Amino acid sequence: MAHRTTARTGSRQWLTVDEVCTELKITRRSWNRWRSQGKTPRAKRLAGNGPIRVRRDWLDEWIEAQEEA
Repeated sequence: MAHRTTARTGSRQWLTVDEVCTELKITRRSWNRWRSQGKTPRAKRLAGNGPIRVRRDWLDEWIEAQEEA
């Protein structure tokens, strides 16, 4: 899996869950299962009850940790 640098994409960029799933090549169902098990990248629900988003730098850090494990 190719790693994206935060300098190129912007570390504060907010990604949707669908964008994260596409990048990780997983289904939304897998994301939901991983999330319930606490195995997804750090994520935040925006605006109280808004959509879940993952910051680009959080995803990059999570990918690096998976590669090291």
